Amino acid sequence: MKIQNNLTLSSSVQYLPGVGPKKAELLKKYLNIQTLEELLYFFPYKYIDKTRFYTIKEIYQQEAHVLLIGKIIDYQEIKSEKSERLIGRLLDKNYDIIELIWFNNYEWVQKKFPPGSLVVVSGKPTYFYLTMNFVHPEIELYDIFIKNYIPCLEPHYSLPEKLKNNNINSKFFRKIISYIFENLKTIDDPLPSYIIERNNLLPLYDALKLIHFPENLEQLKEAKKRLKFEELFYSQIPVIKAKIERESNNNGIVFLRNKDRIVKIVYQNLGFKLTNAQIRALREIRQDLESGKQMNRLLQGDVGCGKTVVALFALLMAVDNGYQSCLMVPTEILAKQHYNNITNLCKGTNVRIALLTGSTREKEKREILFFLKEGLIDILIGTHALIEEKVEFSNLGLIVIDEQQRFGVAQRAKLWKKSNNNPHVLVMTATPIPRTLAMTLYGDLDLSIIDEMPPGKPKIITQHYPHSKRKQLFDFVKSKIKEGDQVFVVFPLIYESEVLDCIDIKNGIQLYQQYFPPEEYKILTIHGDLPTSEKDEVMLKFLNKEAHILMSTTVIEVGIDIPNATIIIIENAERFGLSQLHQLRGRVGRGKKTSYCFLVTPNNLSPESLKRIEVITSTTNGFVVAQKDLELRGPGDIAGLQQSGFLFNFKIAELSSDENFINLAKNEAIDFLRNYSLTDFPLLYNKIKPYIESFENWGKIG
Repeated sequence: MKIQNNLTLSSSVQYLPGVGPKKAELLKKYLNIQTLEELLYFFPYKYIDKTRFYTIKEIYQQEAHVLLIGKIIDYQEIKSEKSERLIGRLLDKNYDIIELIWFNNYEWVQKKFPPGSLVVVSGKPTYFYLTMNFVHPEIELYDIFIKNYIPCLEPHYSLPEKLKNNNINSKFFRKIISYIFENLKTIDDPLPSYIIERNNLLPLYDALKLIHFPENLEQLKEAKKRLKFEELFYSQIPVIKAKIERESNNNGIVFLRNKDRIVKIVYQNLGFKLTNAQIRALREIRQDLESGKQMNRLLQGDVGCGKTVVALFALLMAVDNGYQSCLMVPTEILAKQHYNNITNLCKGTNVRIALLTGSTREKEKREILFFLKEGLIDILIGTHALIEEKVEFSNLGLIVIDEQQRFGVAQRAKLWKKSNNNPHVLVMTATPIPRTLAMTLYGDLDLSIIDEMPPGKPKIITQHYPHSKRKQLFDFVKSKIKEGDQVFVVFPLIYESEVLDCIDIKNGIQLYQQYFPPEEYKILTIHGDLPTSEKDEVMLKFLNKEAHILMSTTVIEVGIDIPNATIIIIENAERFGLSQLHQLRGRVGRGKKTSYCFLVTPNNLSPESLKRIEVITSTTNGFVVAQKDLELRGPGDIAGLQQSGFLFNFKIAELSSDENFINLAKNEAIDFLRNYSLTDFPLLYNKIKPYIESFENWGKIG
């Protein structure tokens, strides 16, 4: 890849006109841009349609940023204790009106554009209580704007204030990127030519030029198509490569169906019927275990869908075939819960089950380690204690990891290496992930989804309560406590924050004690700063009904079942993401009673917060919630994925809406790896290498 004046796309941006060492250092610090190539792959986040001036009626369904000419009618200032905003009304030539909204520090607007001013505004239409508006629009006097007006789709770049304060703005980016294309006539394309031709993709040079300087929406669409495809193709190669390598390995342990004995006993003694979704997941697991290839499967399902029972039957298939198995979970209290449940389900069998956690007494621990090494324990259930060096299995055949996103790569690798075999692996998550995201992130794993709840599962009613209706809410909660029910209350913070305007646990206790006096109501507190032993002690007290209310942060997101807890109140619910709200809601509805999730927020919410609240109150389906979360916030914020330590940094692909591109990229990646070697395409290999390294550090258990 070469550029004139002896520059290449790997050269420092400081050699571009108008940049220099100081601005180059700022670009590196705030945007991680050092080379010309990194600059060209820093895409605009919006385009202002300057090809024409719109009227208000025309932008009613228009999603792009558009230009609008109109006259300022008047302004209205709205002030409260927590916020200030200025609302201006703009009248266009057809006598239609749109609102212009600025939050805080808006004095300059009224001075520069007094009522009666003819102005040009640009913005993206949004809606607040069914009224269309522009929030923080760009605005200029008509006479000044029209002097410099050039019809185009003008690119704008998302930049921090620190850069803008140093004159590194969208105009600066347009200037230096324009200079590159004035001097650069070609770019070597890493994508194989047959893929470009077969999928009717733009060459890389054209795509990069048109993503920054499209002349019309059709050109922009074609540029995005090429760049989305390549990004997804690059990300799919390491995922598919890992899967092909695994499937070509025929050294997996074979678990034979005709050896089923304990499986049949436990199945007959269940006392309830499995759902169709559970049976389907078990069938898929069974096929893996019989195939002679190593199972590497993700079992995904909502809280309470019955994943543990499915996992138990997989564990028992290993036992029936003479192999040991283990179940690793993130918390001690959850390990104890699984141990008790699985022990009860295995009554009447000779399955030897042990529990190993950080608090296991030393004498008992030595006995467990001895019996495990001698092959006298069939199923070991535990926490991180399972990966300690002293833990040795005789013949580990199956690993089950619950809430897999809670474990780091190194921890999972240690567990894997405790077997001389190629143990089968089943990872489970109760964080529903949209299929498009699962296809992209977990393409090397086979996916089983339990999308059906067991019959008789209690209903969870989700309702929104603004602060003004708090007394009404608390009166209802008191009535349920009198009936013997218990209550979770979740706060976003442990301590008071000067930055975030929300209730912390300390102030929350004072607030709640006004309504639930301590002489009548027992309140316990749990949060992340407490030692593990103390957290477990608090949860056990609550489980044993020694308190009416448990005040908590999100540490209860994954925890023990409290069947008697029928209410969860989430304070400042607007501060949580959709998937996290859904996970917290899953703490109730574990018994037989109708349960309630109450979302408490300030009276005035932003349109974005209101959307999230409306989604969570309208459905209890975790997969619907996760899809909406992906659409509203993007993949990086979905609960559990960021913690996993691996998330492709997509710059242009949108996993919420690009399922067609994902499928196309995946199919092309499969075809490519079956027919070619990466080393045959050096440019492509260099592009994909960072993806491969990132994936290998995350995606493999061993």
